[in-house]
Amino acid sequence: MTDHFAPPRLSLRLFAVWRRNFLVWCKLALPSIVGNLADPVIYMLGLGYGLGMLVPEVEGVSYIAFLAGGTLAYSTMNAATFEALYSGFSRMHTQKTWEAIMNAPVSLDDIVAAELLWAASKACLAGVAILAVIAAFGFAASPLALAVIPVIFLTGLCFAALGLIMTALAPSYDFFMYYFTLVITPMTLLSGVFFPQGQLPDAVRAVAQWLPLSHAVALVRPLLLGQMPGQIGLHLAVLAGITVAAFWLALGLTRRRLLK
Repeated sequence: MTDHFAPPRLSLRLFAVWRRNFLVWCKLALPSIVGNLADPVIYMLGLGYGLGMLVPEVEGVSYIAFLAGGTLAYSTMNAATFEALYSGFSRMHTQKTWEAIMNAPVSLDDIVAAELLWAASKACLAGVAILAVIAAFGFAASPLALAVIPVIFLTGLCFAALGLIMTALAPSYDFFMYYFTLVITPMTLLSGVFFPQGQLPDAVRAVAQWLPLSHAVALVRPLLLGQMPGQIGLHLAVLAGITVAAFWLALGLTRRRLLK
């Protein structure tokens, strides 16, 4: 009997699968980037300048400067999640792309790992585009803002891995609405994207501080403001740990689904 949850067995062939996804994306790169930019930029500018008139400062900075860091982390999470769920599910289930690739000497482990890396790469591209907009508005003047790039890539890996778990379990696209409604939306509201977590009740804040998006925001926001984040090692370790555990689980569930 196959041990579906055995350790991943990976090879360099995963980069060929990553390249395949990248080349397909290149055909629609411009509308994809614009699509990833529009929603977070509208939120940042609309809420930042709108509510910013009512809330002059948050944690010692203007509300729009406070919101910029949360928006960048939130948009990275969304980009990685959408790619791992909708595009990943299409390639796995609807288009049977994974099945076709496995007719070549490429293992399922390599395909799932390539999906993880591609979703994180796409999220990073979207995050860099948003970072450029934030910098253009003067909210990322410090050179420390460049350190945000590896952080958003790690954030993309984390949420791509979590998304691949849902992809492995999903019977159809409709299933993903439960994930967004019950996980992504509450996480967005509790992780300090739009307001400080200090405003939450103590019990809720104690839980919210361990959410992966909270750790991403805790790293991104200070860097954009030209400050070194506190507890950097803890935040990075939590994001990396969730990535490894979630990828392992997603791979096991995918093996069980496809390698019967």
